[in-house]
Amino acid sequence: MSHRPVVIKLGSSTLVDADGRLRRSRLDRIADEISQVAQNTPLCIVSSGAIALGIGALNRAERPTTVAELQAAAAVGQAVLQQAWQRALGRSDRATGQVLLAAGDFERRESYLNARHTLETLLAWGVTPIVNENDSTATQEITFGDNDALAAQVAVLLGARLLVLLTDQEGLYTRDPKHPDAALVREVPDQAALAAIDTTTDGSAWGSGGMRSKVAAAELARAGGAACVIANGGRSGAIAAAVAGESIGTRFPARADAPSAYKLWLLHGLTTAGRIEVDPGARKALESDGASLLPVGIRSLSGRFAAGDGVELVDANGTVFARGVAEMGSDELKRHVGKRGADPAVHRDRLVLIQPA
Repeated sequence: MSHRPVVIKLGSSTLVDADGRLRRSRLDRIADEISQVAQNTPLCIVSSGAIALGIGALNRAERPTTVAELQAAAAVGQAVLQQAWQRALGRSDRATGQVLLAAGDFERRESYLNARHTLETLLAWGVTPIVNENDSTATQEITFGDNDALAAQVAVLLGARLLVLLTDQEGLYTRDPKHPDAALVREVPDQAALAAIDTTTDGSAWGSGGMRSKVAAAELARAGGAACVIANGGRSGAIAAAVAGESIGTRFPARADAPSAYKLWLLHGLTTAGRIEVDPGARKALESDGASLLPVGIRSLSGRFAAGDGVELVDANGTVFARGVAEMGSDELKRHVGKRGADPAVHRDRLVLIQPA
């Protein structure tokens, strides 16, 4: 793609009213804005609302609580949601493509790359991807955070320049926005600035994500090199203003020293099967010299893993300071622990350091 894309996430409360009905006029306004912005900027949409619309279509008075009921509601509502986007964007002759993702798609490298290639191809074709979590088959992901984390993962996946999280609040406040002393936070320059901010605002009745999940998503996105804006989806012009860099909502600037796409996957996508405890000298070589992890610097192993599995590297206190891909399985590696002359246990090209918070 010639331009770095922008990922826009819409929460359930932005698209669905308190009775579980689609906010059609709002969706049409947002779709018109998306169509206008997409003429110059590739846009990928992450849209919540499947469960809420399913509940509304089934005339249920309250949000279900069991996984089976939530999945059934998602199965009904996803069709309604996709049709709504197709109709709304079709008014501007913009084609849409449905992409349903689950956590496992980000954990497996092949699936991760396939998802990226699919989204990049849709954007190259001028199609607007409508991404949602695969709620009808997911388990723990249904309570994952109202797609905030998914949107951040998609932003990292695509190498996006910006993630826009549209919600029912103006942005991040110093405390619960219902409090008279609450003030809108215009910018969060770094993680340290979050210490004085209350992020415990609950999610809406239909959604599952509160402000805490949005802040976590913003931190993940900017660690991957994307800025993030949390803004009110009910405000006209919010998307265009955020994309143009205007002052709206709360902005999280991107990190200038973001890792490569592969190392971002190691950080946030790779599933780990074991831990390797290293001595202080090995840790120093990894952190200061960019070295590979050699068996001579290993103190102990925990867990059972094969060559190619993900592993965490820890110090004597159990603090995880790096993640990587094992070059040999745990059974073989045990025979080389503490010995010189063996091949690397984790090669530096397949290892990433974890920055302290």
